[in-house]
Amino acid sequence: MPTSLTRRGFVIAVPLLLGGCVSAGRSATAPKAKREIPQYYRDMYAAIDDEPFPIPAPDLTKIDPKYYRQEVAYNGPETPGSVVVDTPNRFLYLLLGEGRAMRYGVGVGKAGLEFEGTGVIQYKREWPRWTPTQDMIAREPERYGPLAQGMEPGPTNPLGARALYLFKNGVDTLYRIHGTNEDWSIGRSISSGCIRMLNQDVMDLYRRVRPGSRVIVLQQDTPLAA
Repeated sequence: MPTSLTRRGFVIAVPLLLGGCVSAGRSATAPKAKREIPQYYRDMYAAIDDEPFPIPAPDLTKIDPKYYRQEVAYNGPETPGSVVVDTPNRFLYLLLGEGRAMRYGVGVGKAGLEFEGTGVIQYKREWPRWTPTQDMIAREPERYGPLAQGMEPGPTNPLGARALYLFKNGVDTLYRIHGTNEDWSIGRSISSGCIRMLNQDVMDLYRRVRPGSRVIVLQQDTPLAA
């Protein structure tokens, strides 16, 4: 039956669509059967071939179904168009209004654990360039030094197909919400990066959100800002 998410009485999210996926039982010696993915989600996350670079379909069997994109009920004071990043639970919400939100699963890197509070999406980019931070270059000069002038867009670029850039009081926080081809990282905490989404999801978010939109980033035990 549906589960609900409650954060200090502010957010209640109930999936509009359940994952609908089951795993076959297995004996001690039988190989584990792959989950069958409903056609609805296979269509949602199908490969995309009309972009400047091909975007493969993710392996949805590597991702917990609760992290698939879905519209949910949402009760809170934030205005429609706002984004709420629930870092501990690996969810990102885009408020749609009328008590609804679009919920996406995310992966969290070290940089994604370093910012909390409120900012705005200063700008957004399709197939962005990526430049390692000075700290990254200093820490691993052989790896990141050659990329000091930036990395061209493409399938191997860490920012994926789309990126949203978060500023606070006019200053770049270096916090990014961006795409990834590493489907296994959704729902997990990984070694580096900010907030990563499946490319299909970040493209959906990109179409819906506007520059200047408010972003509230929650860390462990942090209440949502009013």
